[in-house]
Amino acid sequence: MSHQKKDPPAISLVTLGVRDLEASLAFYTALGFVDTAQSNESIKFLRGANTVLGLYGRTALAEDAELDVGVKKTPTDFTGTALAMNRADEAAVDALFERALAAGAKPQKKPQKVFWGGYSGYFADPDGHLWEVAYNPYFALNAHGVIDLEKTP
Repeated sequence: MSHQKKDPPAISLVTLGVRDLEASLAFYTALGFVDTAQSNESIKFLRGANTVLGLYGRTALAEDAELDVGVKKTPTDFTGTALAMNRADEAAVDALFERALAAGAKPQKKPQKVFWGGYSGYFADPDGHLWEVAYNPYFALNAHGVIDLEKTP
């Protein structure tokens, strides 16, 4: 068996299926994501510090993936997925959480000290997508908030 070193996979884009493209665009730009020239009337491509976030109609996304959407057009169940934004300290977590609420997010769990030694909270975007905002003292972050696993203790 060969143990050749391979390039690790990279997530280049996260696409969220949304009910209202313009409302979601307003929400995410209020959080600080930047709309780009690649956006059009059917899909939005937003630039973050280290992520490209796509916003696409929920039904259109399901159809593109050849999923049977049937009559259920909106999320009602927990999908088992949470996206996360790590911050350098507790104050930065609180600030981003409050910014999300001001933009229209629904609080799921207010930021608090957690059993594993960090500090985190959860909010849901207007379509119910779950986001965690966290300070993890065991993760080293670069200047863009990207976890640097090589420098993490």
